[in-house]
Amino acid sequence: MTERLTIETLGQKGDGIAHVGGAAVFVPFTLPGEIVEIERQGERGRLLQVETASPERVEAPCRHFGRCGGCELQHMSEAAYRAFKRETVVEAFRRVGLEPQVADLVPCAPHSRRRAVFSALRVDSRVLFGFHEALSHRIAPISTCLVTVPEIASRLDFFEKLAVAMIDRKRELRMVVTHTAAGLDIAVSDAARLDDKLRQRILSLALAPGVARLAIDGETIVEPQAPRIDVDGIGVPLPPGAFLQAVASAEGAMAEIALPHFGKANQVADLFCGIGTFTLRLARRHPVHGVEFDSPALAALDHARRGIPGLKPVTTERRDLFRRPMTTKELNRFDGVLFDPPRAGAEAQCRELAKSTVKRVAAVSCNSASLARDAAILVEGGYKLQSVTPIDQFLWSHHVEAVALFER
Repeated sequence: MTERLTIETLGQKGDGIAHVGGAAVFVPFTLPGEIVEIERQGERGRLLQVETASPERVEAPCRHFGRCGGCELQHMSEAAYRAFKRETVVEAFRRVGLEPQVADLVPCAPHSRRRAVFSALRVDSRVLFGFHEALSHRIAPISTCLVTVPEIASRLDFFEKLAVAMIDRKRELRMVVTHTAAGLDIAVSDAARLDDKLRQRILSLALAPGVARLAIDGETIVEPQAPRIDVDGIGVPLPPGAFLQAVASAEGAMAEIALPHFGKANQVADLFCGIGTFTLRLARRHPVHGVEFDSPALAALDHARRGIPGLKPVTTERRDLFRRPMTTKELNRFDGVLFDPPRAGAEAQCRELAKSTVKRVAAVSCNSASLARDAAILVEGGYKLQSVTPIDQFLWSHHVEAVALFER
């Protein structure tokens, strides 16, 4: 049964919202003011037709838009898109009672994402390879991608051939592809069991030009060149599947905003430091203590900082900051703290930080809601929230990165 609705506003995830009998209905790929025809199941509506289009509607540039779940907002004008992303950050802070100065969105260019996560699944005699559809376990096959760097987008057929060779009969295969200075780093999980015949077949495929490493379920199969990531001119070895900021220019923008905040600080702690994205940059000016739970990431950071002339001392510590956050007493020896946690945020760590004497704090986050929650904890503890800058690292999706600066 079809229904005709008027879209009133956009939700936090970019879906258009209408109301039927007082209940909200969420309709992807629509814009405020549009009159649309939909097919509804519960609170979700599937767009059938746009009867009256918004003046902010544009033609989506990708042929897979609407099915591939990677991009949700290609139908919005550039101005509307930027305003929406900034407003999601403003609204997240408003919900916790904060109204900071929020800068304009730092933009992200197409063809700039250096990491992509593909999926493959056997369906009868076929193998589907691509990205998940929105809110679905179904896989949308793709033949192009306007978000990823050309080095990834131009090799989709090759990645699919690899996936077909190693896919398990029952499990969904996951393939993380990262473009590095040495070439493509390919990390596969949930592959089929590797017997000698399959191992040789995969090995022959993986020796293709441009492949730096292929790892399957944690085992390195081939590594013609050790993958390395450039961090402010320092080559950092990349562990298989390690966390990495998705867009190099966005990473640079975060650093340009966060690092000057620490001025002439004598000691800075970098919490959830990963492979040293900010640690190594901070070490150009400050002694730094990097804290991270992932051992391979810490080993990569330690390897990278050795022998680099001009760096201030860098120390590292393996620690689960969710279960065992740094205590107020431990934090008090630092003049500044930078933290860049996973999407869940750093609530427990911020409660300790709020009681500390640390003068300056910079928070980096890919989740506006958890960032706002953590900011409220710091403000309640006596910090002033100086600014928030949204950064578009996830082009054409509702996700937005942000950097918040605090001073006691």
